Amino acid sequence: MKLELLRYAGGTDSTGGLLKVDGEFFCYTCEDEKREVKVAGETRVPEGYYRVVLRDAGGMTKRYAAKYPFHRGMLHILDVPGFEWIYIHVGNTDDHTEGCILVGYGANHRGGENTVARSVDAYTALYMAILGAIDRGEDITISIKEI
Repeated sequence: MKLELLRYAGGTDSTGGLLKVDGEFFCYTCEDEKREVKVAGETRVPEGYYRVVLRDAGGMTKRYAAKYPFHRGMLHILDVPGFEWIYIHVGNTDDHTEGCILVGYGANHRGGENTVARSVDAYTALYMAILGAIDRGEDITISIKEI
């Protein structure tokens, strides 16, 4: 399964984008802003091509497993230079992420700031699609770029 994140709206504290799954639009994204020098918990992932796996460890995994019965681990983006524990997860604003990618079915761009809406719905659908691909033995990758 190929995920493609296309960033189209940079703001002072956040970045808006859209996520495609196997070439088709799936949902919107919200991330922290772009920075030339990384600030922990306040900088988006660099452009690139990464693998996505399930990470079945850590506090966030336990919280999500308690909240979502289908949960088998966090959607973990691997080998991001200078970053650790980068996930795709639920949230609406850049205050809900520390460098991770938030997903939602709606997007707002007001005053240069980006948010997503219906995040739980988008996350659930994306997660189930990815679980299906994993169960079929597919590799999951994500390409991240600005447009």
